[in-house]
Order: sequence, then C-alpha cells, then structure tokens
Amino acid sequence: MNSMNDSGVVAGPAPDPTSRDRRFRGLAGTGLVAALAAAAATTLAAALAQAAGVDFELPDGGESIPLPGFAVVTGFFSVVGTGIAVAFLRWSTRPATRFVWTAMALTAVSLVPPLISGANTATTTALLGLHLVPAAVMITTLARSLRARTG
Repeated sequence: MNSMNDSGVVAGPAPDPTSRDRRFRGLAGTGLVAALAAAAATTLAAALAQAAGVDFELPDGGESIPLPGFAVVTGFFSVVGTGIAVAFLRWSTRPATRFVWTAMALTAVSLVPPLISGANTATTTALLGLHLVPAAVMITTLARSLRARTG
C-alpha cells in the first residue's frame, strides 16, 4: 500500500528578513518625511488663515490655538498614521486599500470636533480645512508608498 504525505507546501527560498525590514524602514522614513511636510503645510495654512483674520479662538476658555500647536498635533497624528500604514504593510494582504479606507474614516471623524466646538464660522471653517491639509499629504504619500512596496 502506498501512502503519500503531501501537505501541499512547496519548497522554495526562504523570505529574506532584511528585505522585509527595509520595506518597513522605508515606509517609516517616507512617513516621517511626509509628517514634517504635513506639519509645515498645516502651520503655513494656519498662519495664512490667521493673517486673513481667523482668530482660532475656542469658546471653552477663550484662548486662541497657537501656531506651534498646529505643527505639534499634526506631527503627532501623522506619526500615528505612519504607524497604521506600517501595521497594514505587515499584516494586511491589501495594505494600500485598507490604509486609505481607514485613514479616510479617521479623517472624517476628526472633522467632528471643529463642528461641535462652538467656535465662530471663520474658525470652524479654517479648522475643517486644516484637518484636510495634512490628510491630503499623508494619505496620498503613504498610499503611494504602500503600493510601491507591495508590487
């Protein structure tokens, strides 16, 4: 009697761990450069809005959002977005598609606080636009980078 123990596994070269590490480091580096660009673009847009007369004053406490605050918050959430992209590259079969949908959903959620803040119309409108500036930079850059790294 013949018995065959075939698990369906085909022998081949083992995946190169350094190649995989390079993909992750490359995506992380791209994300960090994009985060700096997004922070600079958002801060510049906020400065232009402020020069046009937007006060960025929120009703809870009456203080204005300082320009460096835009850079810090944008940088922080851009790094978080880069981490999400790296996670999708590691654990998803379609990382670019999953990242774009997740990032768009998170961007939509980020638009809620300006809408419910109670700030004047100019401030609310500017804040909404300032959420879209870094989203445009980060989502397009990271999605393009994910597509390039996955073939």
